[in-house]
Amino acid sequence: MSNTQEQDLENRNDNDSETGSQFHEELEAAMNDAQDADDSNEAIQEKVGSDLDDYKDKYVRLFAEFENFRRRTTRESFELMGNANHKLLGKMTEVLDNFNLAFDPKNKSASPEDFEKGIRLIFSKFKNLLSDEGLTEVDPIGQEFDPNLHEALMQQPSETVPENHIIQVFQKGYKAKNKILKHAKVVVSTGKP
Repeated sequence: MSNTQEQDLENRNDNDSETGSQFHEELEAAMNDAQDADDSNEAIQEKVGSDLDDYKDKYVRLFAEFENFRRRTTRESFELMGNANHKLLGKMTEVLDNFNLAFDPKNKSASPEDFEKGIRLIFSKFKNLLSDEGLTEVDPIGQEFDPNLHEALMQQPSETVPENHIIQVFQKGYKAKNKILKHAKVVVSTGKP
């Protein structure tokens, strides 16, 4: 082997060892980066898991608060209705007391006219009490038939009342404010015979 060939071989070996070392360094750097990425992924997974637990806890607490709110408002609305009923019942006890006085055996000596007068006064007081609470009568005579307000019991011809209008009321209807409590039971005209 010549000197030139030996030198080429040494240069090649030096280059190979430099390339091998460089490759080894790059490999170590890549492995370190991979390890750092794994550590970073674990940190991200831990953070996501922690955030998920926090959100789950918040959701459970919010759901529990909503359920408590729903139960409380339901209970309060029933209490409110009960209080309104108690107020009305308290007013109606006055009418009941008046009926008890009217039918008391001690008052039997009153004349039938006086008894009727007393009953009319009680009726008037009862009607005023209901009116004060928002109850109004539906008196539809002469009005056009409306199935939302009236219940037709029968139809009959009429010379004076136009077709599909109310001739007679069997039972009055009642509404509280704008809500129908009881439909008026009526006879509806079919028009001229």
